[in-house]
Amino acid sequence: MPADYEGLATFAKCMYLQTQDDLDRVRPDVAIVGAPFDVSTTYRPGARFGPRALRAQAYHPGTYHLTLGVEIFETLNVVDYGDAHCPHGLTEASHANIRARVGEVASRGIFPVVIGGDHSITWPAATAVADRHGWGKLGIVHFDAHADTADIIDGNLASHGTPMRRLIESGAVLGRNFVQVGLRGYWPPADTFAWMQAQGMRWHFMQEVLDDGIVAVMRRALAEAMDGCDALYLSVDIDVLDPGFAPGTGTPEPGGMTPADLLQAVRVLATTANVVALDVVEVSPPFDHAEQTINNAHRVIFETLAGLAYKRTHPV
Repeated sequence: MPADYEGLATFAKCMYLQTQDDLDRVRPDVAIVGAPFDVSTTYRPGARFGPRALRAQAYHPGTYHLTLGVEIFETLNVVDYGDAHCPHGLTEASHANIRARVGEVASRGIFPVVIGGDHSITWPAATAVADRHGWGKLGIVHFDAHADTADIIDGNLASHGTPMRRLIESGAVLGRNFVQVGLRGYWPPADTFAWMQAQGMRWHFMQEVLDDGIVAVMRRALAEAMDGCDALYLSVDIDVLDPGFAPGTGTPEPGGMTPADLLQAVRVLATTANVVALDVVEVSPPFDHAEQTINNAHRVIFETLAGLAYKRTHPV
């Protein structure tokens, strides 16, 4: 295998596919989709460079998961399906293209891993997955410092602070199956929080993670997200991590999770639940240091892939 810094920059040096015919010919288990869109950020931009950075700047750690005892790419056929086209300044067109590109993957029963981009991309990406698994039948566990449930921000209904409200309002995901982990700080305001309560949303503040431990919190979150649902979508905003571990993000909030806790949380879900899709968002390489944020985000994807491989090799 070529070194990380040689050859075509695909995720983990996986095969690069471009068309739906390629997907039908190769029939992969997992497809990486980039969503290089950050028009909807409210503070620091740069997440449009996230997909390229996770392909080109993360160092390759090997592919054998020590804890789970699985060789990821011997068990799973993972391909890189390129990027959704996100034309400059055009939110509607970009979101439509993200939904279509993710839909091409999910509709074939292929597991989509979507690399953002700002968090607004979860609206079209999760909608595409709900199209496959049934509206109201998809649970979401959402790791984030912020709830992203505003109604409108500066006149923008498609801000990175609004996607979770859009998903619930549309009916793609029911409020009671939307579970948030790691919330902290000073947002949302009381009226937005009241709306969340009215929808039956569930959340686990960062303080609960500190008090009870991540494994106990994950057990609660999983039971809540899968209440009446058949499939689980994971959405990971990298700012759920403390900024000391993830400086390269648009809206850093002190007091967050450690990488060890986040990776364990993802591993617990991926090995025990019917996880059908993942997105990792808000990695802003221009503000990163020593590729800390990039590598942490990269490992979230590897933990998920390892969990999928483990379930395949250890059927219940």
